[in-house]
Amino acid sequence: MKHQRPPTTRRLERALGDFVRTRMQGGFGELLMFFLKQGWAALFGVLFIIALIGTKLVWQDDWPLERYDGLFIFAVTTQIAMLYFKLETWDEARVILLFHLTGTAMELFKIRMGSWSYPEPGYFVLGGVPMFSGFMYASIGSYIARVIRIFQMRFAPYPPLWVTFLFGAAIYVNFFAHHYTVDIRLGLFAASLILFLRTRIWFNVAGTPRWMPMPVAAFLCAFVVWIAENVGTMTGTWIYAGQSDMQMVSFAKMGSWYLLLWVAFVTVTLVSRSALSRTAVNPVATPSPSAAEVLDKEDTKEGASHDENRISAHHGPR
Repeated sequence: MKHQRPPTTRRLERALGDFVRTRMQGGFGELLMFFLKQGWAALFGVLFIIALIGTKLVWQDDWPLERYDGLFIFAVTTQIAMLYFKLETWDEARVILLFHLTGTAMELFKIRMGSWSYPEPGYFVLGGVPMFSGFMYASIGSYIARVIRIFQMRFAPYPPLWVTFLFGAAIYVNFFAHHYTVDIRLGLFAASLILFLRTRIWFNVAGTPRWMPMPVAAFLCAFVVWIAENVGTMTGTWIYAGQSDMQMVSFAKMGSWYLLLWVAFVTVTLVSRSALSRTAVNPVATPSPSAAEVLDKEDTKEGASHDENRISAHHGPR
């Protein structure tokens, strides 16, 4: 018996995908779908960038809350909405929170070292760091977790997990240690190629498997984050040391984000291990299912799960 349930966000995603596929076919349609999916995966970050620009344009000095506080409230509300509408799972939210906390810790340190500053006042500020800043790191983690799921990504051949965790830890420690000792970021750049140059990111856009070298994907993501960094500085939300008004962020920051993205990715693999394969894979092209097919499968699965839970509750634990 099929269990009826109200429309969900996932149903809407699939229906919108079907709408685009039926009207935009061929190579152009696939490319359009790729960018639409990327934008959807980066929803948290896109909304935050819009908030940076919007608050800069409309915020008034005589309002009861400072702009930074408005950004913090917006970020918290967005995070709650992401969970409520099941755009993120609770497991994903936990690892995103971990990256949120590690990012905030780095913010506190970097502010103290004078690497950058937040020039505006605010009530929700800790050690000179506005509390919305942690959500900027969380938006990166959210993107990685969601893009893996939305594109049905596989990473193969993927290095041993313990090696990747050590690599991520080395990157994170170097962000602090280079202020006191030798900066090893060039070695870390080289290590990223040694570890991941053979790793392909397999992804599905419209039923046809595509792949991209993992370091190339990391570089492209770093470039997008660098663009977002410029939005942050152009709106005066934060300022890098030695940066003048309307000056673009140094390209060197793109290298920093390239490395930090590896930290974010390694963190997300704590809940996305099923996407990792130690051996090379050769995905087979499969037709992209329609919304009706997917929903029928989901209804069947949820119905079976409901029956299993009812039986388990009746008999109790073994």
